[in-house]
Amino acid sequence: MNPLPPLPGPLPLPAPDPRAHDVVLDYAGMHALVADLVLPGDASMHVMSAMETSRELLRHSYYRYEFATVAVMHSLFALQHVLAERLAVNKPLQDLIERAIDAGLVTAELAAELDRSRLLRDKLTQGAVTSAALGPARATHMVRVVFDAVSLLLRPSAVAEATAADTSGAQPEDQLARLRQEHRHALFPASFRGVDIEGVDLVLLDADVHGLVQRELNAGLDDRGIAILWACIADLDKIVLLINEEYCAAAYFARLRTMAKLAAAHHIPTAT
Repeated sequence: MNPLPPLPGPLPLPAPDPRAHDVVLDYAGMHALVADLVLPGDASMHVMSAMETSRELLRHSYYRYEFATVAVMHSLFALQHVLAERLAVNKPLQDLIERAIDAGLVTAELAAELDRSRLLRDKLTQGAVTSAALGPARATHMVRVVFDAVSLLLRPSAVAEATAADTSGAQPEDQLARLRQEHRHALFPASFRGVDIEGVDLVLLDADVHGLVQRELNAGLDDRGIAILWACIADLDKIVLLINEEYCAAAYFARLRTMAKLAAAHHIPTAT
């Protein structure tokens, strides 16, 4: 057997990636950046491993900038596993996030942030973006959202509160009324006024859904109203995934989509 030749000397230390210099001053700064990414103690080994790996990828993005984007992608392994376990279904991540909203396990705002990471993962898979899509700061925020969601989903008290509406008499109408009230007090994202995406005018779509939801709560929709509502849902399904904006815009339209689907659920024919 031929042994490996001895090393010529000590290995050189890894060089900092110059693209990370605008985030922290030195490697020690990366420890502070990820300090609040605390692993949930009641997670399975699979989830713990994925979350810890994503955190360490963020830390070491100081030396390799692309590790930041990979950290977000890796954190989604933990999210998908926990959602599938909590919902007791094996579905794609997009479907799991939508089911989690419907089940009251996560808010529309949190779901919009999670779906942003999922959409980035899909773009990376399709070759639409590269592993340098995110810097360490933005990636840390996205991983933190996943950590928060996983902790929430694993917390028994949170699950009990989230499902209390189903076990203590609250009805879907109550949830719809609550979401409508929240939406009334939310400001329309200013940068989207006068904007259309894929031929959809966002201001008109917002007004149409709000009016239809109000009619549903007051007296119920007629056949024409139901048809318009389903057309709005199709538009929302399309544009929510295309919005490339900060948290408020995605959350605003994700909540609008949830309202529309709750209103439409009353008019889905019962299977026979």
